[in-house]
Amino acid sequence: MPFVGLSDVKSKNAEKYYQEVNLLKLGRMPAVFIIDPEGRIRYVHYGDSMKDIPENSELLAFLKKVIDEKE
Repeated sequence: MPFVGLSDVKSKNAEKYYQEVNLLKLGRMPAVFIIDPEGRIRYVHYGDSMKDIPENSELLAFLKKVIDEKE
C-alpha cells in the first residue's frame, strides 16, 4: 500500500493541525492522520503520551475500509 510520510522539520504542519507539545513528556505528542485521495482527513489520532499510538491493525483496517468504499 503506497503512503506518504510527512517530514515537518520546522513544525509548520504540526502547528496547523494542532499537534500538542508537552515538554514534561519529551516534546511533541504523536499524531496520526489518514488522508484520502481527495485530500479529506478521514482518521485522526492525537496521542496523550509518546507510547499512545494506534495499533497497525487498527490503521490497516481503517485503510481497508476507505479502499473498499472506493470500489
